[in-house]
Amino acid sequence: MKANFFQLITGAAIAGTLGSGVFTPAQAIQVWSLNFVPEATGATGTGTGSLTYDDVARTLTIASTFSGLSGTTTNAHIHAPTASPGTGTAGVAVPFTLSPLPPAIPPAGSFPRGVTSGSYNAVLNLALDSTYSTAFRNNNGGTASGAESALISSFNAGTAYYNIHTSTFAGGEIRAFATAVPWETDALPVIGSTVLFGLGVWGKRKLVQTKQK
Repeated sequence: MKANFFQLITGAAIAGTLGSGVFTPAQAIQVWSLNFVPEATGATGTGTGSLTYDDVARTLTIASTFSGLSGTTTNAHIHAPTASPGTGTAGVAVPFTLSPLPPAIPPAGSFPRGVTSGSYNAVLNLALDSTYSTAFRNNNGGTASGAESALISSFNAGTAYYNIHTSTFAGGEIRAFATAVPWETDALPVIGSTVLFGLGVWGKRKLVQTKQK
């Protein structure tokens, strides 16, 4: 009986923790949205995308599409950090692997060059020194860990942006600042209450069974 009672109390504590929103596996994941806008006068183009960070796997998943550029793509990077959220410029923090020029088909994980529209989808390993520019890594302790921490902090502060450069705007035609997407936690109290109720029913049945014996 003592073991069963201990299990009940432990389960109730877990349920209460879930219900309070203090603990959730979702805390290992962060997501930012991307909304590309023209960066210079006369620039055109739009695009959308997202950045997803897994702090356990230490990966950054990039998913993005763009179209309507005035020139063809020449390069793309993540820049960070700017002095103020949502504005200003910064050096390259994360360079992207570039594809060969058309008509070659861009290899998976490479940014397409020589196009006015397209997509870029990649999973970057933030644990590798080579993921970052030398300057950004050196400015943040000289290690991948330091650069990773600084990059995520910049995303959360709104001081990091994804920039697409073109043949008409070498300094950048469109860019998107990372905007944090909050996780929906409204369901957690419901889950916690449901689990707690179930444990209560289980405990009551166990007590009845014990008395009957």
